[in-house]
Amino acid sequence: MADVAQAVPAGTHGEHESTGIEHRKLGMWVFLSSEFLFFGAFITTYLLFASRPGLARPYPAEVYDIPFTSVSSFVLLMSSLTMVLAHNAIERNDQSGTRTWLLATAMLGSVFIGGQVFEFTAFVTEYGMKLTTSPAASAFFVLTGFHGLHVLVGVLMLFSLYGMSRRMGGLSPKQHMNVELVGLYWHFVDIIWIVIFTVVYLLSKPPL
Repeated sequence: MADVAQAVPAGTHGEHESTGIEHRKLGMWVFLSSEFLFFGAFITTYLLFASRPGLARPYPAEVYDIPFTSVSSFVLLMSSLTMVLAHNAIERNDQSGTRTWLLATAMLGSVFIGGQVFEFTAFVTEYGMKLTTSPAASAFFVLTGFHGLHVLVGVLMLFSLYGMSRRMGGLSPKQHMNVELVGLYWHFVDIIWIVIFTVVYLLSKPPL
């Protein structure tokens, strides 16, 4: 038995037997797969109502500020780069670099959330488009708000990792996986936003 235990390569503990993937990473992939289905349903619902004539105005596509949302989108996409840099830093055991890039990612995500709050406020106060204005408006607010909630959760996780690293003087080797898992989640959030921005903001048109 001792010989068998010694034959097991180090670092394989906690791996799923059939896939060879660490249990937490496998769980994250399963979770993200289910989230793709949720967002797919919300996007489909929005497309069903976005150009349907006869609904109360304004339609979402009539009030979009594409330049402003483009800047917000660029900020969120840049946070994917800083997240990659954070992951690379922790792989090198560069604790200071990890903290810097985790904080940068969290701050960029916070800027995106602030931009979304500003955008929603403008839609309500300047254009009178509320959640209850029409099915198209409801679908828009639910979809983008659901994504914003995911960004907020990601920002909180990033700040938690940053605070943990500061408090403990660095993340231990066992905690390196946490950075990778948060990175997977964060890249998912960014990819979903690329789809939302393209389909909802750039391609949808109000009915003639």
